[in-house]
Amino acid sequence: MIGISIGDANGVGPEILLRAYAEGLVPGDFIAVGDLSALRKYDEILGSNTPLNVLGDPSGFRPGQLNVYDAGALSAEDVTPGRIDSKVGAAALHYIRECADRSLAGEFEAMVTLPVNKEAIRLTKSGFSGHTGYIADLAETTNYTMMLVSDRLIVTHVSTHVSLREALDRVKKGRIIDVIELTDEAIKKLRPRRRIAVAGLNPHAGEGGAFGREEIEEIAPAVAEARQEGFDAYGPVPPDTVFHQAITGEYDAVVCMYHDQGHIPLKLLGFESGVNVTLGLPFVRTSVDHGTAYDIAGKGIASLTSFRNACNLALELK
Repeated sequence: MIGISIGDANGVGPEILLRAYAEGLVPGDFIAVGDLSALRKYDEILGSNTPLNVLGDPSGFRPGQLNVYDAGALSAEDVTPGRIDSKVGAAALHYIRECADRSLAGEFEAMVTLPVNKEAIRLTKSGFSGHTGYIADLAETTNYTMMLVSDRLIVTHVSTHVSLREALDRVKKGRIIDVIELTDEAIKKLRPRRRIAVAGLNPHAGEGGAFGREEIEEIAPAVAEARQEGFDAYGPVPPDTVFHQAITGEYDAVVCMYHDQGHIPLKLLGFESGVNVTLGLPFVRTSVDHGTAYDIAGKGIASLTSFRNACNLALELK
């Protein structure tokens, strides 16, 4: 059983779920977590006539229908496609929490998340930085990382939603080793080999200390220790060549030092197909790798590819 949080009700999440269900793109059994009012409103907009079944508990699950745990947080009048709204943002956070809690309790084997709007959530929860950290906090997990997966490239991150200044300070040997280990554990389910490249931080991986000492003092020692522990790790590899080497088959995944170092190549190669995964949780969590797309919400044209891939990957990883 997969739990799917429907995301921001004013974004493309609800309609992606409805359209994917109608096209048979959601594999296995799943339960949506969100507001029935939002799903019904988008169902009317799309003219889908989706069979919706509201659950009180898992025993009420009906095959052949879109089963929903109704949060009861929003009315149809609260839902306005394309609008940033504090009430909708708070509801989206509630869906994440309920889905994560049910995953922690063992009801869901995996959790798939549709996009939220961080600005909308921060209107009622200041400091919210995204799904990854929030779900990790709910799971009381401190050793976790974000992995992005596309057909051609897999990347993980030493840091993600922090300033570039803070990201530089987080390039530490212990953290890099942790991310190598998390990466290895995940890709053994996805690839026949587990060759992990560790990207450098500075131009040309520091060029022997000419452009910075992070490679000498933190990254290279982390790679050396990981190899001693039996991991097939390499680096530091110059960041301007490592992604080419990965997509041509030399490496199976790349450990990146900060958010944009990994996100830019992944989104260049698979903007509509990439999947976001949180590693280190006690359950599987995958997500679409795109935002709420307010500009096209309610128009029925949002790509379903990332959501389909996120559901399939959840089944591979669980």
